[in-house]
Amino acid sequence: MRAVRPLVLFALLPVFAGCQLLNSKPADTNAGLTRLQGELVSSNDQLVFQPCVGQQRYLVRDSANTTLVQDASYMPNSPGKLFADIRGRFVASQTPGTDGEVELQQLYRLERSNSACQDPNFKQLTVHANGNGPAWEIQAGGKGMVLKREGQPDLALPYVEEQVGDGRFSLSTEANNQHIELWVAPQRCTDSSNGSVQHLGAELRINGQIQRGCGYFGGARND
Repeated sequence: MRAVRPLVLFALLPVFAGCQLLNSKPADTNAGLTRLQGELVSSNDQLVFQPCVGQQRYLVRDSANTTLVQDASYMPNSPGKLFADIRGRFVASQTPGTDGEVELQQLYRLERSNSACQDPNFKQLTVHANGNGPAWEIQAGGKGMVLKREGQPDLALPYVEEQVGDGRFSLSTEANNQHIELWVAPQRCTDSSNGSVQHLGAELRINGQIQRGCGYFGGARND
């Protein structure tokens, strides 16, 4: 019987190894990265990022080849500062006249606005989406969502979120005998009304009727 015990022990080793693999945590793709909102300004033919809070100036390095540089160049020259919501790695200065550099990894939103830095709802939002023709807007957070539509009263609604893979998800609810869904997918999207760029494509579906638009993650979502 003594000769059998070692065999049983070795037979169980792959099982223990499998348990360790299953219990291991997935790598945090945002480790070492910071998300900030602020203003983009041009300096010596380069983009400089100034956060909403503080006086720091960070030279933008588009290390992930996002569309930020091109989008900033083609953004409509309408009134308002060039607001940007970005995630990147902020490092010490290597360029005179700046406090550091930001190695850009993700562009969430780029638009002309004088008030985006003071948005009181941003930190509570998980998802914001909007579209045109007719105009609509959804603001979703931990306590529910608000649906705004041109010519109709605002609706405050609970919702259920469903993940469907590849970064796509939906928010769905029932209200006033209407089935309402917001479908969201990660893709560059340009708002046709003001030229703003957002990192999500969105579809609002009400009783099967579809209206398309754009969206972005709010401050309460760390994707």
